[in-house]
Amino acid sequence: MPSLLLKRPLAVIDLETTGTNVASDRIIEIAIIKVFPDKTTQSKVKRINPGMPIPAGSTAIHGIKDEDVKDAPLFKQAAHELKQFMDNCDLAGYNSNRFDIPLLVEEFLRAEIEFDVSKRRFVDVQRIFHLMEKRTLGAAYKFYCDKLLENAHCAEADALATYEILEAQLGRYEQLQEDIDSLADFTKEEDYIDFARRLMMQGGQEVFNFGKYKGRSVREVLKAEPQYYDWMMKADFPLNTKQKLTEIFHNMMLKKM
Repeated sequence: MPSLLLKRPLAVIDLETTGTNVASDRIIEIAIIKVFPDKTTQSKVKRINPGMPIPAGSTAIHGIKDEDVKDAPLFKQAAHELKQFMDNCDLAGYNSNRFDIPLLVEEFLRAEIEFDVSKRRFVDVQRIFHLMEKRTLGAAYKFYCDKLLENAHCAEADALATYEILEAQLGRYEQLQEDIDSLADFTKEEDYIDFARRLMMQGGQEVFNFGKYKGRSVREVLKAEPQYYDWMMKADFPLNTKQKLTEIFHNMMLKKM
C-alpha cells in the first residue's frame, strides 16, 4: 500500500478555538503530530489561555471551559516552544488551509513572533476528501479507516485521525502521489496571496477578491486611491491580510524611488 514519502517532517495540526473568525478568535488548545520521514512520530498538545471568555457555543463543541485554561500560558508565552517544535516542517490538517493554518499564523503575528510559512507546503486532508468523495472528519475517518472517531473535538484525537486518513487516502486513490509537493499541489485551491483570500493572483498580478474593487489590480487601486490602504489597515481584517497588503504597498513605493 502506498504511504507518505517525506523529505522533511510533516506537522499535522488541529486547533480548538474560541470560534471560527480567523481575525478575532483565539486558540485554546493545539495538538501537533510531528511525522518524521522514517514514519516515527512525536506529539505535542498544549492548552492556551485565549485572554478572552470562551463562548458557551464553543464550549458545547469541544468541552473546554474558562476554568480549564485559566492557568494555561497565553499564546505569546507558548509561541517559541510551538515554533521550535514545527521548525522545518510542512503542515497538514483537516480544513487546515482555510482555518487551522490561517488562525495559527494570525496568533504568531499577534504575538509579534515570526513564523515563516513561505517555504512550507500545505496538505489539506479535507480537500482530498471533498475532491475525491465530495463529504466531517468523523465521516472521513469511518470512510477511510473504518473506525469511529472517539473524543471528537479533542485536538490530539483529531490530529491523529487526520494523519491516519491521509495515509489511507494514499492507499485508496492511485492518482495521488506520495510526496508532499504533489499532495500540496493537489489540495491547493486558487492562487491566494493571504489566508483570508482577500487578495489573490490573477493573470500574473495581485487583485482584490472582495468588495467594490473585486477583480481590480491592487496596485492600480492603491495608486489611484491610496487612502484605501489606510482604510484596510484600520479595518477588522486579519493581520496576515494587512501584512501582505503592506508588502505590496511598500514594493510600489520602492519602485517609485
